[in-house]
Amino acid sequence: MAQNFDFTLHKKGNLESNTTILVIGGIQGDEPGGFNAASLLVTHYEITKGSLWIVPNLNFQSIIERSRGIYGDMNRKFAYLSKKDPEYETVQKIKNLITLPKIDLVLNLHDGSGFYRDNYIDKWRNPERWGQCCIIDQEHISSVRFGNLGEMGRKTVEEVNSALAKTEHRFSLKDTLTAQGDEEMAKSLTYFAIRNNKPAFGIEGSKNFGTHMRAYYHLLALESFMRQTGIEFKRDFKLTPIGVKSAINDDIDIVLNDRIALLVPKAREFLNYIPLRRGSDVEVSSSNPLIKLVKDKGNFRVYYGNRRMTILKPQYFEYDDSLKNVNMQIDGKDICVKLGTIVNVKSDFLVKKKNDYRVNVIGYTNSKHKNESGLKISKDRILTRYSLDNAGKIFRVEFYNGKKFSGMVLVNFDGKSS
Repeated sequence: MAQNFDFTLHKKGNLESNTTILVIGGIQGDEPGGFNAASLLVTHYEITKGSLWIVPNLNFQSIIERSRGIYGDMNRKFAYLSKKDPEYETVQKIKNLITLPKIDLVLNLHDGSGFYRDNYIDKWRNPERWGQCCIIDQEHISSVRFGNLGEMGRKTVEEVNSALAKTEHRFSLKDTLTAQGDEEMAKSLTYFAIRNNKPAFGIEGSKNFGTHMRAYYHLLALESFMRQTGIEFKRDFKLTPIGVKSAINDDIDIVLNDRIALLVPKAREFLNYIPLRRGSDVEVSSSNPLIKLVKDKGNFRVYYGNRRMTILKPQYFEYDDSLKNVNMQIDGKDICVKLGTIVNVKSDFLVKKKNDYRVNVIGYTNSKHKNESGLKISKDRILTRYSLDNAGKIFRVEFYNGKKFSGMVLVNFDGKSS
């Protein structure tokens, strides 16, 4: 399988709106607060007025490798970059996005060490630190909408500081005065935007926090900028540190080849005998933009951002593509189930017989049946060690046409019926 680490762009809200914010996460791969916050915008927010464009995984390969930048610091490649640089195409693509007339404001998400403070307090709180601040390159941009950078940044700082988990987490505004001789910041993404008359801000969580706490402060700042620019939104979780942690760790559906369902982050460390299509790349779909499959010595590592969630050990088959849905009885109720999906089961399930198709419930203990369709199966008849998840509740139901693999459904004994 060819390794594709291109970033993804997600457009939310009214695409015809005259106000669009571009949010960028993951320019440095060792800053998970930023790219997880950006991902939550994609998966848990609805934009009801205005437009939000999100790139949550700009430097995807470095995210997976937990590296600031496997080819050097990407955030220092926006002034000049050789065409021979491995990241030249990526940098050009994001430059082209930033300079689109549609984009009114750019927010670049980072995690920095310690706590920025105007005056030296101690080794973690001083002017050389970058954590817990909103960064501007200059006070304003003349004759540009949202060009009042200092004013907007101070408003964001004020709003973040009204929702601190602890008083010592205080946010600050940091003006790098880039045009006055900061050679490093002159190479950055935000200053590239400024030079092209695009208002831009850096938002820094603190590396002294866990990922969910960093993401919490990022989201507080992001919501402040959305309010200031007139973008309206809804989210499906409570904006608290615990609410953010829960949202990050939500179940994530992954579908392989449109037929095989997986559930991350609950998966076991190794998943054996995953039936993949012989002689073909694996097609992966997921609602979460931080999911990536990486081939490794015949297996596939599944990543959620910088976290390896499981390793798939494949078994290769010819595929039968004729079957799209199966009829099942879940807790006595007849339903039609699409292959590659998950059904919730409270007590038991049954797969209705269908000509030419064989059913294999992985871990089912009745050796008398080579075809397990037509059997009412409860959780206590399936060996827990064959579950996909560590909790021992999610099991594979596979379908075959002769020797060809037709697809899979997952049954989740979570105490609720579908």
